[in-house]
Amino acid sequence: MRPLDSRSRIVIAGGSGFLGRSLARHFVDQHDCRVILLSRNRPRQEGPWSFQSWDARTLDDWSSVLDGADALVNLVGRTVDCIKTPDHRDEILRSRVESTRVLGEAMNRLETPPPVWVQMSTAHIYGDPPTAVCDEGSAFGTGLAPEVGVAWEQAFAEGCPESVRGVVLRTSFVVGRGGGALARLGLLARIGLGGRVASGEQGMSWLHQTDMNRIFERAIVDESMRGAYIATAPNPVSNTVFMRALRKAVRMPIGLPAFEWMVRIGAPLLMRTDPELAIYGRYCVPRRLLEEGFTFEFEEIGPALQNLCNRGG
Repeated sequence: MRPLDSRSRIVIAGGSGFLGRSLARHFVDQHDCRVILLSRNRPRQEGPWSFQSWDARTLDDWSSVLDGADALVNLVGRTVDCIKTPDHRDEILRSRVESTRVLGEAMNRLETPPPVWVQMSTAHIYGDPPTAVCDEGSAFGTGLAPEVGVAWEQAFAEGCPESVRGVVLRTSFVVGRGGGALARLGLLARIGLGGRVASGEQGMSWLHQTDMNRIFERAIVDESMRGAYIATAPNPVSNTVFMRALRKAVRMPIGLPAFEWMVRIGAPLLMRTDPELAIYGRYCVPRRLLEEGFTFEFEEIGPALQNLCNRGG
């Protein structure tokens, strides 16, 4: 594919959220691309993009925006930052699998489908091993997140046309400005509640939003990229180290710890979220990206958080 420029048209499915808007602005600001956000809901913020509504389940006129596009990026998926009720668990799975399936149906019916489809997946597919360092060759884990990840990637493999280059990015916890979990964690740190969570030994695989955008761009333009990649910074850290770096970034010397029993009570009651998102974690490394020469702008968690928090993150 030619380098991205003003002639390039990129469709981002599920693009109305934090990650999609960040990626869209990257494509527009860096390359003057034309970006179409394909989403159930119009973005709350206006931006340099077009919007196409869809229900992420049924084939309809929206598929015409894909015809002749230069790339499809699929980010669709209900947030996992919630209490895992049976209904929410079902929505987390269906939102990913059904949207990917219908995109595959649309792509297979087009006369001129995009030459590349970049598919979001999750580094949580490897589960929550206490100490193991996972790369692309590691065994998948057990539980809701790994099962969803496997079903998500299977739907992509079944739907991606043979003529289309497919790239799966198993993305870790993205730290960025303007949304995501860092805003909540930053607030806790600023009021002195940013100590270690539970044992503090659980892994935190993280990725600065700038590098996230650059990885997605590379997946689009680098025709050698195919298959599954872990998209994460090369140096995962423990929860203790992450929270220490966050306290330093927000200039708060004190951080009260949150014991596991506190998190299990407080997370669902006060934050309406799943306590296991904080209690457990994983250490992942981007072996394939490193082997293929990708260089990260933010390799260490300290400078990454300093960059974000010093600019209003």
